[in-house]
Amino acid sequence: METNGSEEHFHTLFEFAPISLWEENFSGIKRLFDGLREQGIESLEAHLNQQPEFVDACMAQMAVIRVNRQTLALFQADSQEDLTDSLYKVFRDGMRHHFRSELLALWNGDLEWAGEGINYRLDGQALDILLHWRILPGSETSWEQVLVAIENITDRKQAERRLQALFEASPVSLWEEDYREVKAYFDRLRAAGVTDLQSHIDAHPETVGDCMSLIRVLDVNQRTLDLFGADSKEQLLANLNQIFRGEMETHFAGELLDLWNGKLAYERDGINYSLNGEPINIHLDFQVMPGHEQDFGWVLVAIQDITARKKAEDYLRYLGTHDVMTGMYNRAFFEEALLKLEKNRRDPVGFIMADLDGLKQINDSLGHRAGDNLIRRAAEVLRASYDENQIIARIGGDEFIVILPNTDEPTTRETLDRIRSLVELNNKYYREPKLSISLGFAVSEPETPLEKVISQADDAMYARKNAYFHRRKDDPA
Repeated sequence: METNGSEEHFHTLFEFAPISLWEENFSGIKRLFDGLREQGIESLEAHLNQQPEFVDACMAQMAVIRVNRQTLALFQADSQEDLTDSLYKVFRDGMRHHFRSELLALWNGDLEWAGEGINYRLDGQALDILLHWRILPGSETSWEQVLVAIENITDRKQAERRLQALFEASPVSLWEEDYREVKAYFDRLRAAGVTDLQSHIDAHPETVGDCMSLIRVLDVNQRTLDLFGADSKEQLLANLNQIFRGEMETHFAGELLDLWNGKLAYERDGINYSLNGEPINIHLDFQVMPGHEQDFGWVLVAIQDITARKKAEDYLRYLGTHDVMTGMYNRAFFEEALLKLEKNRRDPVGFIMADLDGLKQINDSLGHRAGDNLIRRAAEVLRASYDENQIIARIGGDEFIVILPNTDEPTTRETLDRIRSLVELNNKYYREPKLSISLGFAVSEPETPLEKVISQADDAMYARKNAYFHRRKDDPA
């Protein structure tokens, strides 16, 4: 009576389980395997590659002993007979992929297997399933009793596919990354007594590159391939060293400091490179995903191409600091530079004031186009006379200033003489009108405001200009 009671109990558990349960007989598959081994087949995988139809032969050998109520409901069968008579509708097409993995597990002697796959309802609708089977005790050699559990995960898989579609179709470059090894690296540093990562990077700059090499890219979307000029994900992942290089190490060092200090989400601008070598200005959003705060195992990185915006910003910045006609700095830049120089000055500082002679007469007699060309010629001369430590600005219509930091009087005078020589050379290569520039200079002394030094240079320039006009009056030819 106890045995009958136990059997009834377990039958009830099987019948009313809230998950699809199948009792199956795999002995037919066992006989097919035995036949292959008798033929000397050692690798089932190689055999399946040569004869893929063997998968279908094995599927046909799956004998269903019984199923529970949840199975009938799941596959929309009226009875077990209805289901077993229609197994060719249930086990087909997409099922072959995961059934091949099951066969390989059986061939290798595994007594159980679990994985995701596809079955089909009797009306033809595909079901995403999570399947787990186990050869029951006592059937290890015959495979006559196998318990199969099937969970319907269609809704979950559809949600995953929707999310994957959103990921793939996003107009922003998306990267799924694994930072576990970076976290482990941090842990090793802390265990070694490192408390200040910035100081450690200063002492060991190779740390940044080492951490970059520890990041594992899990997936990227189509926008990423388009942005970086990759034909495939494989091509992109094989050439990450071409994308992340140069200036990127600078902003990546900032990312590492943020992570070290517990900041798990941040934004910053930087530069990456396409596979054809073109720099790409980027805006990067970084987020350690929820649930991975302790291991950094799942990180989402969003990259936006801001190259066009950066170019526009640079152009506007250029317009704000440069004279459009000559390409030199303008008065606004000069005044800002003067404030910085006064604040951090190191005497001596030389100043040269330069003013075109006779520009108004040229404009009146030959037109403003000729006058503008003369201004450009003056800019050419001044540009050819200075080095990278000097600043030249056009601060008026025909007026320029040269700032020579850390330059004494003899060197400033040499620069002025060089400008005069270049003016003479310039006149040899251009037709009329003749280029003439009045020049004056002054050099700062301690405690003398730079504005006053500039005024002194301006006075010296006007003295030269007055002399120029007196010569013109005395020699009208």
